[in-house]
Amino acid sequence: MAGKFRADHVGSLLRPPELLQARADLKEGRISQEQYRRVEDESVLKALELQRQAGLGVFTDGEYRRTIWYAPLSDAVEGLIQDPSPAIPAGGFRGGGWQGRGAELAAQAMQAVGGAGLVVSAKIRQVRRLSEDSRFVKRHAPGPWKITIPGVMMRVPGWFKPGLTDRFYATREDLINEFVGLVRGEIKALIDEGCSYFQLDSLLYVIYQGRMREGMQRFGQDPDRLLDETIAVDNATLAGFRGTPGLTIGLHMCRGNNRSAWATEGSYEACAERAFQQLDVDRFLLEYDTERAGGFEPLRFMPRDKMVVLGLISSKEPQLEPVDELRRRIDEAAKYVPIENLAISPQCGFASTDLGNLLTWDEQRRKLELIAETARRVWG
Repeated sequence: MAGKFRADHVGSLLRPPELLQARADLKEGRISQEQYRRVEDESVLKALELQRQAGLGVFTDGEYRRTIWYAPLSDAVEGLIQDPSPAIPAGGFRGGGWQGRGAELAAQAMQAVGGAGLVVSAKIRQVRRLSEDSRFVKRHAPGPWKITIPGVMMRVPGWFKPGLTDRFYATREDLINEFVGLVRGEIKALIDEGCSYFQLDSLLYVIYQGRMREGMQRFGQDPDRLLDETIAVDNATLAGFRGTPGLTIGLHMCRGNNRSAWATEGSYEACAERAFQQLDVDRFLLEYDTERAGGFEPLRFMPRDKMVVLGLISSKEPQLEPVDELRRRIDEAAKYVPIENLAISPQCGFASTDLGNLLTWDEQRRKLELIAETARRVWG
């Protein structure tokens, strides 16, 4: 049976300064891989203790072993190179830039992290687990533990380069199916380890269904076709896993999160009926901290056998949301989803890239405590 996990969070946490310093030292050759790993392990233990003290209902490693949230798809395999002739393809969609007070920092963070402009130049070979941290989390988490993995559609379609990739994968769909198989293998391994909660991070439902829809259409792309394809690929990734005893399957969608900046805005209305009803998951983690996400009305399409984790608390801004206001908004959402099917979280992680959002460690802690306090007041 899937867990309720009323006090939830999306996964990533601010990296401690010592971890960021150790990562820089490793890159410059000032410390060994073994020394770096010790700092990394100690930082994960610190993150687990933070979550315990805050009173959260589920634990993650903070995604501390990643430089960016979608890194597992590329870090676990061989066969990717930098595109030797990068270009936006004819009819391609460039998307939008970062917005908000951290917009410039967000662009800089993407440059620092790297990983953009990759293409497949060989038969993909998996060289390590997508969640190499899972055993450590299992051993040290003081309660139910969660692993997050990016949805295949977030990166893989852009790695198909005609004239290069098609020497190894005849079609874009063949490449996508290769990675679906890799993620399914990871989920099976997590189930064998006793994972409490698997979360797929799949943002295209709102990234390309909000403000960017018109732009896609101008470039000759069909956002509705992309929506159907993303649902099909995510369902293929998760097929057969829902209902596994002791495992909760969640799917997170948001509008971008990087250095307190965001990428787009718009209601869930364009994707809600198909995504909420067709995706075979136990719970949806939804961004709802600002008006950028629209109102709760699209939740009318939510089936009664699925939970909604309301991302009412900002991981982008340090100000604490009043508990009474959070309770009022939960009551408003309960007009569309029974309150027993609701939970609360931040709208996204605190550090989708390793530099993190523009909050301090203590401000993050108070946000996590607010989640737990609100959950206690509403659900007991």
